[in-house]
Amino acid sequence: MQRRSFITLFGGAAIAWVWGASSQATRTPRIAILSPGRAELPDPIFNMLSAFLQRLRDLGYAEGERLNIERQYADGRPERLPVLAAELVKRKPDIIVAISTTAARAAKEATSTIPIVAMAMADPVADELVASLARPGGNVTGTAFLGPEPAAKRLQLLREVVPKLSRVAALWHPKAYSERTMTALSKEIEVAARTLGLQLQLVPAFGPDDINGAFDAMASERADAVILMPSPMLFGQYKRIAELAANTRLPAMGVARDFVDVGGLMSYGVNLTDLARQTAPYVDKILKGAKPSELPVEQPTKFEMVINLKAAKALGLQAPEKLLATADEVIE
Repeated sequence: MQRRSFITLFGGAAIAWVWGASSQATRTPRIAILSPGRAELPDPIFNMLSAFLQRLRDLGYAEGERLNIERQYADGRPERLPVLAAELVKRKPDIIVAISTTAARAAKEATSTIPIVAMAMADPVADELVASLARPGGNVTGTAFLGPEPAAKRLQLLREVVPKLSRVAALWHPKAYSERTMTALSKEIEVAARTLGLQLQLVPAFGPDDINGAFDAMASERADAVILMPSPMLFGQYKRIAELAANTRLPAMGVARDFVDVGGLMSYGVNLTDLARQTAPYVDKILKGAKPSELPVEQPTKFEMVINLKAAKALGLQAPEKLLATADEVIE
């Protein structure tokens, strides 16, 4: 090969390499959001997603500028999540952001290579999404919302506001999480009720269409109050559940303040919009080269209690002053 030809070929290859590297460096990353809920209010997932996207903007990822985002919503039908997850995987995003355990499970079943940042998982170890909280070990990481003994605390707080409480209905979605997690949740609330001397009625709702019938069952068993158990499906139905509880005059305790915001009596749990903001930095770290297998799952460090005095008054209840003084927020 002549020297001039070699220089020409080498120079062309170098230019091509530099152009390719520059193109790759400036390529706008793409994330895909997979949600079990809806894209608008009153679904409280809307607030979580808004908080998550705002935190991404604070980190420098404005949608349409430094970040492209695709969205898939199951509209309250978790059985649709596997199909939606498979569609997203075909588009090969850089990261899948899965809201809740149900979405994370569907995403993980669809891909073992695309990083998955899961927001507000229940028990990611029991649900086999990660090997451990400290070292997830696969392609899933993110945040979890369950903490130690929240069911016992919720029942205790509910009894303080409903002094003659003896029969409690627990509204639950038996397929919300893995069998192992659901068994642990049901045992936890059964033990808590027994410890407090309360009769417990577990009332299942497998989907939104079962919720009206669940309240009929509570009425027939003469429940004094209802406590909601963790579930993405029930979470998306908070406004409707709060209205049913008010109409049937059942004091109701939710898992998150979103329930009180739409008219429920009380809540005790993690602030899920704060947890959504806490999840956003995972996207930043992974886009900068971190591996999800090495990013620890973060758990909540604070639980908040919120009381709706308007709902209490409508039910003829008087929250003790001592309890109001310890509440994180009181809605007048």
